[in-house]
Amino acid sequence: MQRTGLIAVFLLIVLGVIASASLFTVHQTQQALVLQFGDPRRVITEPGLNFKVPFVQNVIFVDKRILDLDTPAEELIASDQKRLVVDAFTRYKITDPLQFYKALRDERRARSRLAAIVSSSMRSVLGEEEFQTVVRDERSKLMTRITKLVNEQAADFGIEIVDVRIRRADLPQANSQAIYRRMQTEREQEASEFRARGQEVGRAIRAQADKQVTVLTAEATRDSEVIRGQGDACRTRVFARVFGQDPDFFAFYRSMQAYTTALEEDTTMVMSPDSSFLQFLKNPNSVLAPSQRGTVKRGKRVDVAKLTAKGRSLSDSLCPEIAAKAKADAKNAVQ
Repeated sequence: MQRTGLIAVFLLIVLGVIASASLFTVHQTQQALVLQFGDPRRVITEPGLNFKVPFVQNVIFVDKRILDLDTPAEELIASDQKRLVVDAFTRYKITDPLQFYKALRDERRARSRLAAIVSSSMRSVLGEEEFQTVVRDERSKLMTRITKLVNEQAADFGIEIVDVRIRRADLPQANSQAIYRRMQTEREQEASEFRARGQEVGRAIRAQADKQVTVLTAEATRDSEVIRGQGDACRTRVFARVFGQDPDFFAFYRSMQAYTTALEEDTTMVMSPDSSFLQFLKNPNSVLAPSQRGTVKRGKRVDVAKLTAKGRSLSDSLCPEIAAKAKADAKNAVQ
């Protein structure tokens, strides 16, 4: 009885080993290739539980998802002989596991072959274009051409290229620094040129302004001298009229002006009390002595009513040139 139980346990163990060697599961992200002594027998693309001949057949699983291939950046030469560094990545998937196994055997070798194909395709496509086209103008079209070219070569491996993308396309570091320095020098030259032009315009404006200031100052000085001369002439004329009418009042007025000027500051004067200079301080109502009058004759009294006839003022009548100048200035100001 005990012997029968041992035999049953042994049979169960054998059956378990045979079942584990015969049954296998294909995940939904995988596809399987059944080999018999290295010779492909079946391709399983649907997920589920499957059977194989134990100890005779073995299973190779191949990923059916989209895979990434990140190739290192490499230096290429464009058609205009400019060097550029291109960094690209590729996305692909295995569509024919049997062809993939026959051509490449495993994914490690597939990555190596695809990297070489992508590199040669980029050199072939980008080498026909100019640097500006690769960097800016038609990058999307160039990536489409590279994808198509790589796909044609990868079809023999049972691989479909989903996309080839250029992550970065730029000048090498040394070239970038040289171009940056050249651009900086050009900008500095332009700035110096603009600054020189601005200084030239500024000097011209300042020279014109200085010229206008000089002209305006000269004209103002000329006009002021003319007006001052006319005023002095008018004052002399008025004083002459007044002196001719009343020499005593004119002497009194002139003495008051002399007192104001002479005694304006702290002044010490030593004079005789009988000096004629002090006669109006002693007696404001004094008159000129006959010896002081000299040959001065009393002039004809001015008829103010006649001078101010027809709406004219006394200053207009006595100083017509000043009145004419004032009217001309007023007319110019209105215009």
